[in-house]
Amino acid sequence: MLKKTEQMIPAIAARRETAPYLALGILVVIYMLSAMDRQLVAILAEPIKADLQFNDTQLALLQGPTFALFYAVAGVPIAWLADRVSRLGVLGVSCLAWSAVTAMCGGATSFIQLAILRMGVGIGEAGGTAPSLSLISDFFPPSKRGTASAIFTFGTPLGVIMGTSVIGLIGSEYGWRMAFFAAGAMGVVLVPLLLLIREPMRGRFVPGQSVDHVE
Repeated sequence: MLKKTEQMIPAIAARRETAPYLALGILVVIYMLSAMDRQLVAILAEPIKADLQFNDTQLALLQGPTFALFYAVAGVPIAWLADRVSRLGVLGVSCLAWSAVTAMCGGATSFIQLAILRMGVGIGEAGGTAPSLSLISDFFPPSKRGTASAIFTFGTPLGVIMGTSVIGLIGSEYGWRMAFFAAGAMGVVLVPLLLLIREPMRGRFVPGQSVDHVE
């Protein structure tokens, strides 16, 4: 029995070393999707404008206030919630929500419909950043946390690249509606990746806490 336990120790240690980086990779991918979805109206502005007969003011409202205002306002209560319940749960529900609403944007037929849906995207994406940063703070010790946070923020340029290349190509080939459908589907499909992560104990690197405990 003792020999078997000794043989298991290296495997357990290896898992503890790689698990935070697996979690970070998944968080980066989800953050990338968030960055991509928020810029879809800007990328697809011309075909949307031509199809739905929007003016420049309406397009500006769709790219700015209808998303940004709700994103900013909803961020605080959702972050408060993430401090009290499962952060992975909040992140998963948020990603599923903003991805589903992004797909629904592809079915909009008026400014009012698209504006309301963009508000929904903003509220959904408000639940992405705070839980992710909180998780990173408990996955990585202070000596590695800055690097991990920097890697996480790399999701933004990746999202821009993904949006302007892949989604832009889909929009040019199959229309702006299909581009929204595709972007939303990506998020829905990737949400199950969060099941690969085990939520760490809050404050696990605070002196006096056990660094090996996982919720």
